[in-house]
This record gives sequence, structure tokens and C-alpha cells, in this order.
Amino acid sequence: MAKATLTISSKNYSSWSLRGWLLAKFAGLDFEEIVTAPDDPMTRAELLLLSSSILVPCLRHEGATVWDTLAIAEYLNEIMPDAGLLPENRIQRAHCRSISGEIHSGFTTLRSSLPVNLKGHFPGFKIWSRAQADIDRICSIWHDCLGQSGGPFLFGARRTMADAMYAPVVTRFMTYDVKLDSGLVAYAGTIMTMPEMAEWIEAAKAEPADVEELEVEY
Repeated sequence: MAKATLTISSKNYSSWSLRGWLLAKFAGLDFEEIVTAPDDPMTRAELLLLSSSILVPCLRHEGATVWDTLAIAEYLNEIMPDAGLLPENRIQRAHCRSISGEIHSGFTTLRSSLPVNLKGHFPGFKIWSRAQADIDRICSIWHDCLGQSGGPFLFGARRTMADAMYAPVVTRFMTYDVKLDSGLVAYAGTIMTMPEMAEWIEAAKAEPADVEELEVEY
């Protein structure tokens, strides 16, 4: 029997659920998934960016309840420090925390105009200038990290919390056909071919329910 539970929402649409799930997988935590129904009011509020407080994903482990994604990352790093969710080097740890915090709290135009949709593919999608500014900043972050670490992940050979935090962005770039240079195409490919991502995407594509508001076609 699993010692932990992780409550998540839609695997097709929820970037926050994907982050929390990847963090638990990266940490090697034994957990049971609890999936909320797509018609649950709090689930829809989260997916449609209408909730001021995101309570999913929610990790419950040995008496602790942790529902903020960054808090989940820090909690998992605390209980499973050998998993490498944060780099060993102090300066790299600070950098990892900073870029994880940036994606956690920023890039609101990207979130609203390019929502996560793993079933969808929209080649030639028109990207607003403000969303392009978010894309440019993310590409700069990735270039900086990969240039310093040598890849294949943002901080080198091991996956960190930053890779989990930016994984939904990679899926957005694939869904909306965002053009990347060769170095970032390689990073995106590394993320998308992780066994954990393949497992998540397979489950996402099997979800029966669609959220009409997130099926953008403009």
C-alpha cells in the first residue's frame, strides 16, 4: 500500500498536476494517484485560471498535506535529498530555485493564450506579442542553464525540480508549434521522451472528457 497520495486533475490540461506528478516521480516517491473529476468546480477553476488559490496537486504523506507545487518540490527534497531535485552546488541551487519560482509565479500571458492541451496540435498558431515575450524569456532561461551545465537537463545529467516545472512549457511549445533553435529542440526532445512523460501523455490521450474552453482554434 502506498504511503502517500497525490491528488491531481486533468492529465490533458493541467500543467500544475503534471509538475507535481513529475516531482513525485523524480523523487522516487511511492504514491497513489487520486484524480478529481473534470466537472468538479474547483478543478475547472484551476484549469481555466479562474482560481486565485491552486489546491491541486495536493500531496499527502505521513501526516503532511502539501498543495503548492513549489512547496511539494521543497518537501520532497527535504524527505528524499538523494533524489537530486536540487543541485548539489550552492550557486546552482539558488539558480534552480530562482527559475522554478519564476515559472511558478510568472508568464501569465503564455498560460492564458497557450493553455496546456496534450491532445491538441495547432500548427501555424498565431502567437500574441506579449506571449512571444514570455517565450523569449523562457528560451533565454533554458539557453543560460544548458550553456552552463552542458545538458541534457537544465542543470546537467540529473533531473531537478526546474525540469519538472518547465516540462508543461515544453508541451505547450509542441502543441502550438513554437519554433525553437537546435539546442532547445534537443532539450525539448529530452523532456518529451522521458518515460514519465510518455506515461503521462498516454493517460492524457485516454481521457474521455474535453474542456471546451481550452480547445482553442484561433
